[in-house]
Amino acid sequence: MDITIDIRLYLLMKMLLFSFHILKFTMGLSGLAFYSRSTKEVARDLLGKKLVRIFDEGSGKLIRLSGIISETEAYGSKDDPASHAFNGMTNRNSVMFGDVGKAYVYFIYGIHHCMNVTAHSPNHYAGAVLIRSLIPTEGISSMMERCNVQNKLNLTNGPGKLTRALDINRSHNGLSLSDRQSLLHIEDGIKPDKVVSTTRIGISRAREKHWRYLIVGDR
Repeated sequence: MDITIDIRLYLLMKMLLFSFHILKFTMGLSGLAFYSRSTKEVARDLLGKKLVRIFDEGSGKLIRLSGIISETEAYGSKDDPASHAFNGMTNRNSVMFGDVGKAYVYFIYGIHHCMNVTAHSPNHYAGAVLIRSLIPTEGISSMMERCNVQNKLNLTNGPGKLTRALDINRSHNGLSLSDRQSLLHIEDGIKPDKVVSTTRIGISRAREKHWRYLIVGDR
């Protein structure tokens, strides 16, 4: 065989192998590796993933309540005055300082719960991603009945709404979201066509950071 062809084949194989590894890294990360990255990267890449709640309606039969994550916000540590972790660890935010890939659920304004995912790179000691909105996919009728909502578009389009619809509360704080056997976990979903970033909502500090991510056309 011509040596020129040999070199071309070799270079082509190297390019294909490199492309495979890049694709695997960006799309195929699983378990703790997915969450052991920059909080901002995880917030962006959580879009399109599916949040799943295994729920007992009272009959003893377990059903799946789920939705595609369509809006997130990243919250850091010492680099982010708007983060719960900015002033150090407390009883309330201790999950943010532990292992990545855990549910961080807190009660706010005495009204509703907020669902977060712990995520940060090894160079940072804390961080979490707030899940702000879902596109409901499974158990929709059950969620609508429990929340007394007639329009499914108003079912999970807010951090308090989605925790109510999926019955997420403080009892789920600290659960592993990478464990498919967990009552609350995250699965692969879809690949969004287009994602945008904006400033975060409802904060008084670090409002200049574009750490809110959402799928365009998710409504």
